[in-house]
Amino acid sequence: MRRSFNWNDQFFQFNEGSVNLNIRNDIRNVAIIAHVDHGKTTLVDALLKQSGIFRENQHVQERVMDSNDLERERGITILSKNTAIDYKGTKINIVDTPGHADFGGEVERVLKMVNGVILVVDAFEGPMPQTKFVLKKALELSLPVLVCVNKVDRPEARPVEVVDEVLELLLELDESERYLESPFIFASAIGGWASTDINEKKDTMEDMYEAILEHIPAPQGELDGPVQLLITTIDYNEYVGRIGVGKVERGTVKVNQDVMLLNHLEPEKKHKVRIGKLYEYNGLARVEVTEAKMGSIIALSGIEQIHIGDTLTDLEVQETIEFVKISEPTIAMNFSVNDSPFAGQEGKFITSRQLRDRLMKELNTNISLRVEEMDTADTFKVSGRGELHLSILMETMRREGYELQVSKPEVLFKRDENGKLLEPMERAVIDVPEDFMGPVMEKMGTRKGEMINMQQSKGGYVRLDFSIPTRGLIGYRSEFLTDTKGNGILNTIFDGYQPYKGDIIARSQGSLVAFEDGVAVAYGLFNAQDRGILFIDPGQKVYQGMVIGSNSRSGDIDVNVCKRKQATNMRASGSDESLRLSPPKRMSLEEILEFIDEDELVEITPKSMRIRKKVLDKTQRARITAKNKK
Repeated sequence: MRRSFNWNDQFFQFNEGSVNLNIRNDIRNVAIIAHVDHGKTTLVDALLKQSGIFRENQHVQERVMDSNDLERERGITILSKNTAIDYKGTKINIVDTPGHADFGGEVERVLKMVNGVILVVDAFEGPMPQTKFVLKKALELSLPVLVCVNKVDRPEARPVEVVDEVLELLLELDESERYLESPFIFASAIGGWASTDINEKKDTMEDMYEAILEHIPAPQGELDGPVQLLITTIDYNEYVGRIGVGKVERGTVKVNQDVMLLNHLEPEKKHKVRIGKLYEYNGLARVEVTEAKMGSIIALSGIEQIHIGDTLTDLEVQETIEFVKISEPTIAMNFSVNDSPFAGQEGKFITSRQLRDRLMKELNTNISLRVEEMDTADTFKVSGRGELHLSILMETMRREGYELQVSKPEVLFKRDENGKLLEPMERAVIDVPEDFMGPVMEKMGTRKGEMINMQQSKGGYVRLDFSIPTRGLIGYRSEFLTDTKGNGILNTIFDGYQPYKGDIIARSQGSLVAFEDGVAVAYGLFNAQDRGILFIDPGQKVYQGMVIGSNSRSGDIDVNVCKRKQATNMRASGSDESLRLSPPKRMSLEEILEFIDEDELVEITPKSMRIRKKVLDKTQRARITAKNKK
């Protein structure tokens, strides 16, 4: 039987040299971290609903913390969110963090605001790649860990084995063994209950509230010292402008107070500013306050120069707080002005200046992103943590009314001190039925994937652990779903840089390319569908050089989908037997990005997504192809 461990009793050992500090027992600051889809947001839902912040007759939607439309549609958390509940006179500030690896930058920075974390682990899947990533970040900051084994009511749940797997992971990440005493809570977030006993089902989240109070340390610092505040998140409101979110590390922050704005990474940055308004969190709302003391998580407005990583300090005692180093981007794409024949028909923002302003605005809040201006004014190189990271940005922009074109994603290489080429690697964990192991292992092999481990799971599934170059995963997810008939689960996490693994075979399929401008008709599509898989319907406008389908063989084929059947003296053009067309393939933005080739672009508008050739003219493309073969 594992003994209970109280991190409050041991907290000072992680803060050596701290003396004469005040402890605010009326506050707990905690972040919820986990792999994607392990139930973080649902857990926050349950904690909020049982805290009494909602009226009895108030309708509360599921995943209330996912306020962004894209978050709701995709079922993932993209942006970190702050909320607060009151339990037995103690204010518990909760930060809900993203679980997907591409948004790891959000996790890294918000951990600076909290004094402990709740690690949520699925009772069936156990620790996954992102579990290791987020837990490692928490351990690097010496944050206490409260482990929540979630979804224990699933029929296939295996909580005992998962506890052992978590302990193994803790030992792997921290050799001091201090984290092996971390407390465990067993819960069903969707059922609204938590228990300290693996064998006892309860009716409420009471045990979780109590565990937070007992095991998450109270904030400590100088209540009367000179003010010091680290900004970890930036929000924006059209009425008050930029809003900085962070934790008061020392002293008391007041409305209309003059402070110095500094940045640890930018010694030259130094501005005297005045705090406009202060807010603290209560449930899902921001409540205006006149002052906030050490330990409080607050939002403030009125400072337009404020950025993530800035420190607000006393005018006399100007001490910056070191900000966590954010992991570097691994994938880059070119964003450019839409210059297709259909440009400007759907979007409100179509110029290079508007595109530039929007990308620069994104840098204010998306700190894992990089934007570089290219030689031409119409093109920008945008780098991020993965395809999903960049596709979310594109999807957001198109919904805001922007038109743009993007290139095929490319990985960012490095060179070591000896000039040797290095490339980003991913750790890929694949859960797949035994029947589909063969195709998966074959495909991973052709993409330079190396198997690290293989183990049997429940329900006829096998877990395959691969190390694979990031470029090997580009274009693979759609193939993976096809190869496993939708039964496989693929999770990846960045795994550092390694020497270049060699060339990878490019896309085997060619494209079906529209021969001329016009409107696609059933007769033309009927003749084209034998060549491969179509992406468009009859009646859809096309232009020369637009990709209207994938060729079943390698190489591109120009097809005339606007060609109508000619009338004869035997029968009219429309009197033939009815033409049977296969349904066109509908692809998400991520699938399109995975499909396109080096000589293709994706045209993104508020209402449409089209694939096109960089060079639209057929004759010019042929000349370029012939020149490249020489």
